Amino acid sequence: MPAKVDKDTCTGCAACVEACPVESITIEDNLAVVDENTCIDCEACVDACPTEAISMG
Repeated sequence: MPAKVDKDTCTGCAACVEACPVESITIEDNLAVVDENTCIDCEACVDACPTEAISMG
């Protein structure tokens, strides 16, 4: 199940964008957005997020 972003906690810092090995995350309107079609469930973004705004579905 792809990563999910808590929009209330996300600060748009882009740490997850840099951590994602398959470039599934972008920043839109200052929030992280995960492309569910390309996410490989590796949890790199979960570990990289300093605000714990990302979880695995």
